[in-house]
Amino acid sequence: MTCKELIAFLMDYLDGDLPDEEMRHFDEHIGICPECTDYLESYKETVRVGKMICQPDGGLPADIPEDLVTTILAARRAGA
Repeated sequence: MTCKELIAFLMDYLDGDLPDEEMRHFDEHIGICPECTDYLESYKETVRVGKMICQPDGGLPADIPEDLVTTILAARRAGA
């Protein structure tokens, strides 16, 4: 699996929807590619923050960068 292919599977990976064979290739690539490992971690954090922003209480941790919040909210408005 290439880095580009890995990116295409990120959401399915996080949702646990990858078939076993693709999951194995994904995990192998993450095991040898520090750039994709970093990207996966930042993607997970973005998804987590995006879900928090969509909650009625909006209780965000103080360490969330304001530009990330702004970007997520803008993307949400654009998709609405």
